[in-house]
Amino acid sequence: MEIILKEDIDNLGFKDEVVVVKNGFGRNFLIPTGKAVLATDSAKKILAENLKQQAKKDQKLVKEAQKLSDDISKIELKISAKVGEADKLFGSINSKDLSDALSKKGKDLDKKYIIIPGRNIKRIGTYEATLRLHRDVVIKYPFEIVAEPKKKASK
Repeated sequence: MEIILKEDIDNLGFKDEVVVVKNGFGRNFLIPTGKAVLATDSAKKILAENLKQQAKKDQKLVKEAQKLSDDISKIELKISAKVGEADKLFGSINSKDLSDALSKKGKDLDKKYIIIPGRNIKRIGTYEATLRLHRDVVIKYPFEIVAEPKKKASK
């Protein structure tokens, strides 16, 4: 079944994209919840016209996203976390923690646009996250997780 997405859907596609999904998924979930419409010939023509008009607006957004990616790439990020035995973290680091750390550096990025391999990190080390700043601007962002300095025991 061919459908046109009305909003971004993880692991499927972006808004205004024509995608092929299984009949049940489209008929029972995407279309009734308003997340997609059936991709008929007339709907495709309307979509093409809308995309033409939006292309000029997108150029500006792509430039802004490219500038943001350049700014973020310059930031060397180290996230400190409590560490137990064998470099294992107490808890884990996820996309929300990375989003918060970037916010502290002055670059706000919603956690839903950050993809960390394995979703959670449980050991210190260097990792790479995928940041989706725009449909056309996706960057790989390296960051490091370091151990929090241990507090000396007071007498």
